[in-house]
Amino acid sequence: MVLKCSTCGVNLIGQSKFVKFQCPNCSETTIIRCYQCKKNANPYECEKCKFRGP
Repeated sequence: MVLKCSTCGVNLIGQSKFVKFQCPNCSETTIIRCYQCKKNANPYECEKCKFRGP
């Protein structure tokens, strides 16, 4: 199973401080964000619909 941050690509296996949610625009892609990217509001992009969020 691959579990990596959608923004920076860091491996999240074994980490507990991350968030996982469906794309707020299309609900077809799972967005995973590490603690640092979420805390710093680094942008992410949905692979399917190209929605960009903070």
